[in-house]
Amino acid sequence: MKSCYDVSNSNRTIIDAQKRSGCWPGRFLLLETLRRAISLDPCIIQHNVYYRDKRSMDVTRPSQQTDNLGDRILRLATIMERLRNPDTGCPWDVEQDFASIAPYTIEEAYEVADAIEHGDMAALKDELGDLQLQVVFHARMAEENGDFDLSAVLDGISDKMIRRHPHVFGTEAENGEAGPGWEAIKEAERAEKGRKSALDGVATALPALLRAEKLQKRAARTGFDWPDESGARAKIDEEIAEVETAETDAQRAEEIGDLLFAVVNWARFHKIDPEAALRAANSKFERRFRSMEDQAGDGFSALSLDKMEELWVKAKAEKPSPEDQERLWNATKSQESY
Repeated sequence: MKSCYDVSNSNRTIIDAQKRSGCWPGRFLLLETLRRAISLDPCIIQHNVYYRDKRSMDVTRPSQQTDNLGDRILRLATIMERLRNPDTGCPWDVEQDFASIAPYTIEEAYEVADAIEHGDMAALKDELGDLQLQVVFHARMAEENGDFDLSAVLDGISDKMIRRHPHVFGTEAENGEAGPGWEAIKEAERAEKGRKSALDGVATALPALLRAEKLQKRAARTGFDWPDESGARAKIDEEIAEVETAETDAQRAEEIGDLLFAVVNWARFHKIDPEAALRAANSKFERRFRSMEDQAGDGFSALSLDKMEELWVKAKAEKPSPEDQERLWNATKSQESY
């Protein structure tokens, strides 16, 4: 495996040792420091630090773990390594790849959001663990391919947070200066990656409403935007008219897409997250419909439409608690992303 770090010639012995042992590249800065401090052969340190902790760890006994957060991350990484072992691991885990695991990663992220929406801290703890497993799973597969490992993932996000917060970690923090803005830093990062369009980097796999909002925000930063919300509101009326005059199903589908895009734009002017707002509307409809079913009993589907409308009006009169309403509002406010 190639190292994920650029090192000087003085560190060549540690790189050679890495090639012999297959040790995680993310540990080499620490290992080299230890080697120089006590003048030991790097392979001895690797055995004591890496193999003892990782390959001989009894992952089935959490009581043996210390209070060190790193030990807990190492335990999970070791579990995944053993699950992916072609000879002794789990057949299902072994046969997975990035594409097959990606849907589970998305699902776990949504389950985290669901736990937050319901204010269920016990569920949130569980779902965050499931989401963390997805990170470890992808990192393990990448390590097997020789691309990167979990250490590189953790280093990468740590470096990014430090780089994007110069007012906290940089010279600006020491001098009390504001420093460059968040978006300016992100733009510089995109430029370093060779991205030229303002829309580069907006993931195509995002939910459609969320991606529409991000595309509109990027375009607006270049000056391509309505002067105020009235233009965005008028665009909705224009798109509704085009839906009504569409002559074919294909044209109608295209115009409805334009209508949804226009509604997202109007929500953006009101600083409302359209994805979260629609999710909240789904929850509200579900709550009211279930209330209708409870009121009617087993014979709900046999009721006339007029009777169903009466039950619907009663269900609408049932208001969520002030706490639920506050949580809903906070969830739908549009936020800048990392």
